[in-house]
Amino acid sequence: MTQGVRGTRDFYPEDMRVRNWLFERFREAARSHGFEEYDAPMLEHEDLYTRKQGEEITQQLYCFEDKGGRRVSLRPEMTPSLARMVMAKAGALPTPIKWFSIPQCWRYERTQRGRGREHYQWNVDVWGANGVEADAELLSVLAAFFRSVGLGPEDLVIRISSRKVLEEVLNSVGVSGKAFPAVCVIVDKMGKIPEEAMSAQLAEQGLGADAISKIRSTLGSQDLDALESALGGGSTAVSELIALFSMIEAYGISEWVAFDASVVRGLAYYTGPVFEAHDRAGEMRAIVGGGRYDRLLSALGGKDMPATGFGFGDMVIMELLATKGLVPELPTGNQDIVVSRDEGLRPAAMSVAQRLRASGRAVDLVLEEKRLKWAFRHAERTGAERLVMVMPEEWGEGNVRIKDLGSGEETDVSFDDL
Repeated sequence: MTQGVRGTRDFYPEDMRVRNWLFERFREAARSHGFEEYDAPMLEHEDLYTRKQGEEITQQLYCFEDKGGRRVSLRPEMTPSLARMVMAKAGALPTPIKWFSIPQCWRYERTQRGRGREHYQWNVDVWGANGVEADAELLSVLAAFFRSVGLGPEDLVIRISSRKVLEEVLNSVGVSGKAFPAVCVIVDKMGKIPEEAMSAQLAEQGLGADAISKIRSTLGSQDLDALESALGGGSTAVSELIALFSMIEAYGISEWVAFDASVVRGLAYYTGPVFEAHDRAGEMRAIVGGGRYDRLLSALGGKDMPATGFGFGDMVIMELLATKGLVPELPTGNQDIVVSRDEGLRPAAMSVAQRLRASGRAVDLVLEEKRLKWAFRHAERTGAERLVMVMPEEWGEGNVRIKDLGSGEETDVSFDDL
């Protein structure tokens, strides 16, 4: 059997080099904004997810009963684990908490472009900060990352709205209580399904023609001034968004973002600003999504704390980078290739390799008898800087021959001076 489980991926060394490159860009963007890295177990109690999101997610969980009779699950996302960790040290952690992680997550769902059953997800969160300053900071982290991998505002856009906009609009047409989440799911499809289909689904929720028209016109707005006219000057949602966009301008990232009232985000626990990044061509799934979720802890049995964050999967961004020709060709990281000319010099070659490694060099020792021509090709293929040759005559004089693969120059160097 040569194929892995459906929906999973193998990472060969060349794939791992690219993955590590991507993850380091994630880390650099977060650390440059003062975030610290954390981690949590891949295995959690099943009810950590079912309590937060209800029964729907149970169809996507990789869950089972362990040998102690406990219901456990592979994590489908990191936020519940983060919430558990914050609750475990409630009151002891200095706020604001600025943490990030790059966990592997698992969901049993239909595989499609940009989505498998396992993926890595960069999570960046701020806990304990009430104002939209924290939300603006997250958007700055995203812009820093996009710049670091060669993407620009012409390649993608971060669309921003607020769940408070949705609440004000839906409340104005009488949608509240249990009907609210169902209507949110429908509104989230705006622009993704035909208008007639959306209107029909809203009608099934008991909404009349006038209410449907107001929902579609207001939540289809991409102009903050027009939204303010529709909701009135006293709108809390509009005031909050105006403040957020002012901070975005202060960060110098206005060209990366746009207001779009139709951005809802699928999870019902979002409470304030929400955002998604999409490629400008509109050919791919959302690259990243997030927002404010101030009431998560109470859903898990704790005391609420203001929080905002995003989840950024590794699959869609790699598709976008490949489309733009921005995936780098990365060398192995080997600096020196050490090769002996005959089997009798193998121990000497081992000593040479160890001496170089002790000096901080990354060294690949050729373990079998190979011709120099092969060693040259191997050095070129792996991107090494030097070929270090242990040859009978030179070694007899206590030297090795080093070829600089950049300049082509060859030099004899004593073993003691390596």
